[in-house]
Amino acid sequence: MDFKQKQILIYKWKAYNYLDVYQTFLAMGFQADMIEQDLPSYDEDAEFSARLLRLLHEKDYDFVFTINYFGVVSDACEQYGIPYVSWSCDSPLISMYHESVFNDCNYIFLFDKSSYLFFRALGVQKIWHLPLAVDTKRIDHILGNADDLKLYENEISFVGSLYERNTYDKLVPTLPEYLRGYFDCAIETQMNISGGNLIDALLTDEICRQLQQYYRLEKTERSFSDLRLIFATTVLGLKVAKEQRCSSLLELVKKHPVSIYTNSNTKHLLKVDYRGSVDYWTQMPKVFYGSRINLNFTIPNIKSGIPLRVWDVLGAGGFLMTNYQPELELYFELGKDLVIFENKRELVQKASYYLEHEKERQKIAENGYKKVKRFHSYEQRIKEMMELLT
Repeated sequence: MDFKQKQILIYKWKAYNYLDVYQTFLAMGFQADMIEQDLPSYDEDAEFSARLLRLLHEKDYDFVFTINYFGVVSDACEQYGIPYVSWSCDSPLISMYHESVFNDCNYIFLFDKSSYLFFRALGVQKIWHLPLAVDTKRIDHILGNADDLKLYENEISFVGSLYERNTYDKLVPTLPEYLRGYFDCAIETQMNISGGNLIDALLTDEICRQLQQYYRLEKTERSFSDLRLIFATTVLGLKVAKEQRCSSLLELVKKHPVSIYTNSNTKHLLKVDYRGSVDYWTQMPKVFYGSRINLNFTIPNIKSGIPLRVWDVLGAGGFLMTNYQPELELYFELGKDLVIFENKRELVQKASYYLEHEKERQKIAENGYKKVKRFHSYEQRIKEMMELLT
């Protein structure tokens, strides 16, 4: 395909993989302009909409692109009659539970297949499942020109948030004893499930009815999200992620040195080596390359898909241990390209094994790198999008 005549407009916001996507568009020959603006609401913003419409009027763009979905962008594109292409990096996208998702201009790509199936069944027509990707060329360049790799060497490391400032911890003191106990049990149950999400089922109609007295749901007029969705994802989901990550790291550090790179407060992670935060573009690949074992804990909100961290670790040639996700088996050979664990006990056992079997560990890391380099580049993903768009 020849993309040299394609003019696109990209809405830039704080998405980690935005620059990889943007640079890939340019490398493929697209002419790309950028628009930036903070949006208090993803659903509607009169000022941003007017600004976007002016840009669409001034230049003959082939389509507008965003990482994740924005109703305000879709409505502007629908009004102007131009395709709107979005590719998710988060799941579920609360912004998609909005009437604009049915706009004819939309070309929506979701990395989580379960979310794709939900919206497809809902009647959204132009929607597809498309996993995330990694730019190994960019990472190879960073690692090949680095003179400080020893600074990022670790036995076992985790890069990510601990979600210690989650809404659930703030809400708990206001809840009656029954609801507190029920949610504590729901959290504990979810923590013992790998590759599945039970939270939605545990939020029964009766529990949601009681919860309405203590948790206020705010949404715009055209939004069709509900209390169950919002509470399961933005409240309980983040709390589960906090507990899973902290308990797993504390269990591991009983036997092995563990490092963490994060902006979160780690004072409760006794003996875990806090290494500060790292820049996604310049430092994080060095951590993944320099750590003998890299960890991924997928937030339970992602029901089946593969989070960006998995692709980034493998793309840096790092050895990865991750919780099970159903889609992993669609793209990787478990135990050959990466290693999964089902619970804390298995995590510790397998970490001990691979720290003692260096050649096997290195071979798995090499296999994972070769797999993503060959089959899972951003260029390949964008070509898939363009085939559907044209």
